[in-house]
Amino acid sequence: MEGSTECLDALICSGARRLAGYQRRLFMAEVATELCEGSARQAERRFGWGRETVLKGLHEARQGMRCLENFVARGRLRSEEKDPQLAADIRAIVEPHTYADPELKSSRRYTNLSAAEVRQALIDKGHCDKELPSERTMRDILNRMNYRLKRIQKGKPLKKTKETDAIFANVKEVREQARNEPETLEISMDTKAKVGLGDYARGGKNQDRRQR
Repeated sequence: MEGSTECLDALICSGARRLAGYQRRLFMAEVATELCEGSARQAERRFGWGRETVLKGLHEARQGMRCLENFVARGRLRSEEKDPQLAADIRAIVEPHTYADPELKSSRRYTNLSAAEVRQALIDKGHCDKELPSERTMRDILNRMNYRLKRIQKGKPLKKTKETDAIFANVKEVREQARNEPETLEISMDTKAKVGLGDYARGGKNQDRRQR
């Protein structure tokens, strides 16, 4: 008889391990009610379950309501959450060196500062080197704060085409002819293609530097 009881207890424990959350607590509460006289302490001794978990399951079974789990609040706080001043200082350092997504498809921000550079800037700002996160952790913090490292490539000037000189020579000749004809009205119009200007090339996708 004792062997069959141990086998039954092992089977019950195996069934409990296959469940999770609310369903597991209800199963524990039913077993505690039927086999342990509704005692969480007896269920703890017999099946090795956590007493608090069994008590919560019994409470849910009696009240007919479910306790919501707050898994997000578990574990250690992130560095930027634990120290809001650190997050503020990181933004103050990174923001002047960031720009938005050129295609405006996301709220992601790009920066040309590396995690090591940001960490050194924090040290220069007065943060203690030993108390700051490591370079790898700083990289994760920047990613969580929606910053992505992307080196900005300097724009290359457009090369002059072979026909440029010939085009301007023709324009000059036509203008001289028009000026010598009193019945001809001269209208000046710039029909050259617009060229995106600026210090940096971003694929011509910026709203203020879009090539046409």
